[in-house]
Amino acid sequence: MSASLGWAVLCGSGLGVGLWSLVSLTPRLTRPRLIDRVVPYILDVSAEARSIVARKTVNPIPVLGSLFAPLFGALTRGLSNLLGGSEFIARRLHQSGSAKTALEFRSVQLVWALLAFAAGTVITIVTLPELPWPARVVVPFVAGIGGAVLRDWLLQRAATARLARMRSELPTILEFLTLSLSAGEGILDSIRRVSRTSSGELSREFAGVITEVHAGVPLGVALLALSRSIQLPEVTRFVDQVTGALDRGSPIAEVLRAQAQDSRDQTKRSLLEMAGKKEVAMLVPLVFLILPMTVLFAVFPGLVVLQSGF
Repeated sequence: MSASLGWAVLCGSGLGVGLWSLVSLTPRLTRPRLIDRVVPYILDVSAEARSIVARKTVNPIPVLGSLFAPLFGALTRGLSNLLGGSEFIARRLHQSGSAKTALEFRSVQLVWALLAFAAGTVITIVTLPELPWPARVVVPFVAGIGGAVLRDWLLQRAATARLARMRSELPTILEFLTLSLSAGEGILDSIRRVSRTSSGELSREFAGVITEVHAGVPLGVALLALSRSIQLPEVTRFVDQVTGALDRGSPIAEVLRAQAQDSRDQTKRSLLEMAGKKEVAMLVPLVFLILPMTVLFAVFPGLVVLQSGF
């Protein structure tokens, strides 16, 4: 009876939230207020305007978003203070290519933790009613911690994958830069040409550098900021060489060509190491699965014959 009641409450709550979400998505027929039309134009000079914009409701459930926004903000700030490492999270977000801020990521991480906590609570109440009370209390908290850790692990995985793509793109980018520099272009024009004509993660990062240079930031400063935000050794070495050449006024085409060759050699060594690891991994099913089954099929008929006495 209690299990049926729990499922009924869960399904009814899900249906109510879904219908509420659909109703909240319907367009409003009322005219926008004067303050809503003026606020976007005075954000730079009015703190009150910024606070009004910050009080926007959260779709697709605006009523619930308005009610629980203060509590959710307090929980997000508490999670950020508990875990810390806002600079580290910001670097991870940049490495993964995400446009979110560290606080926004903490908000998403808190949502994952709350959803995991709710799922753990439902599981302990509905499907595992025989568990003792201490386990019922511990399981939801463990599930919530697991949700937060899972979101952080997914971010780390996305950042690692994007850095690997940048590492594989770097030799080609360096060769393009070498060709442009050998043709007589400057380093800024070469980076601009590469960012426009090529596609990839590193090209997009160089496009951001060009945007900062157009905004008035010196090229060396923009490249150093890129190196600090990515934290990729190959890119750091490239930035050091370019900034050193800019300071000394020395040619850089041959240096970049040599670095491109070194990057390709490093890629080959990484592929050989990966192939060796995969080869060992391929032996695991052969030794522990195929070979025992082969021996079993070879020996089992003989054992049956011996036991039967024929």
